[in-house]
Amino acid sequence: MWTGSWSRADSEGKIGAVTHARTHKIPLLGLCLGLQCVAIEVARNLAGLAGANSTEFDPATPHPVIATMADQEDVVAGERDMGGTMRLGLYPAVLAEGSLVRKMYGAEVVEERHRHRYEVNNAYRDQLEQAGLRCSGLSPDGRLVEFVELPREIHPYLVATQAHPEFLSRPTRPHPLFSGLVAAALEHARTVRTAPAARAAASA
Repeated sequence: MWTGSWSRADSEGKIGAVTHARTHKIPLLGLCLGLQCVAIEVARNLAGLAGANSTEFDPATPHPVIATMADQEDVVAGERDMGGTMRLGLYPAVLAEGSLVRKMYGAEVVEERHRHRYEVNNAYRDQLEQAGLRCSGLSPDGRLVEFVELPREIHPYLVATQAHPEFLSRPTRPHPLFSGLVAAALEHARTVRTAPAARAAASA
């Protein structure tokens, strides 16, 4: 599970970890910055956008797949006070029909808490989706990407949200995304354990 972070130094490590999880089909749940790292990894390695990054980490990136919202560019540039400018609080999202996140939630519209300033750059949304990353949850006006995922036929559980579902999760009421991650991890562990025996039986 990749969570948020305020450090630019560890961003490349997180992106590399996404690559490892994606290519080895290890279940992954990205939260906040985790979604952004998933988008960057897909942009670089599946969409062929060399040097893709977030403008938070590399303002000169040739492919700013993650960028600040247009109405806050002056804030990030230091032309206006940053105080109170993050996207904070509870926001709704519309989940795509047939998506894994809609199956996990069991609902079409959900609400999650947020705490961030950078978003998926809509100028790259089509390229990301053509590369296989499904934008499976959007703000009601379609302007903001709230959830992304890889199709189940490509990866068993690679899901990410721009939100912070941990704020609404409880020990006795685990959040659906966390329950989904644990279930996928258990299935992955069973597959890994039984794989040597299955190979041995096939070669006998």
